[in-house]
Amino acid sequence: MRNVFRQYVEARTAIYRKLPDIEAATLELARSKALQDAIWEKAVAACKTADGPQAALLLLPALNQMIDITTTRTVALQTHSPAIVLVLLAAVALAGALLVGHAVAAAPAHSWLHVFIFAAALTATIYVIVDLEYPRAGLIRIEAVDQLLVGLFDNMQ
Repeated sequence: MRNVFRQYVEARTAIYRKLPDIEAATLELARSKALQDAIWEKAVAACKTADGPQAALLLLPALNQMIDITTTRTVALQTHSPAIVLVLLAAVALAGALLVGHAVAAAPAHSWLHVFIFAAALTATIYVIVDLEYPRAGLIRIEAVDQLLVGLFDNMQ
C-alpha cells in the first residue's frame, strides 16, 4: 500500500508540474484518480480483515478527507470567473479610457505623465485580476503549496 501511496503523491505533484499543458495534466489527474480508487479498495479490504472496528474508524475517515481535499483542489483549479466578468472588465477599462481621453482632449495642455500613469494603473489592474484567475500560468504563482506535496513525497522515500 505504501508503494501505491508514493505513486499517488507523485501523480498529484505531476498534475501541477505539467500545467499549463491541460492535456498532460488531465492524464495525470486520471492516473491519480485510479490510484486513489486503488488506495480506497486496499484500505477497505484491510479494514475488513482487521480485528475490530478500530482500524476502520481511524483509517477510512482520514482517507476520505484526503479524497475530499484533492477533489476540492481539482475543482478550484478548474473553476474560473465567467467570461462576462472579463468582458465587463474590458468595457469598464475602455469607458474609463474614453472619459480620460475626452477630458485630456479638452484641456489646453496634455499631461503625458498623467496619461501614462492612468494607462499603467489600468493595465496593471487588469493583468493582476487575470493573473490571479490563473495562478499557475502567470507571474503570481502558488508553487509553495505544491512544495508541501513534494516534501511529503521526499519523506515517503
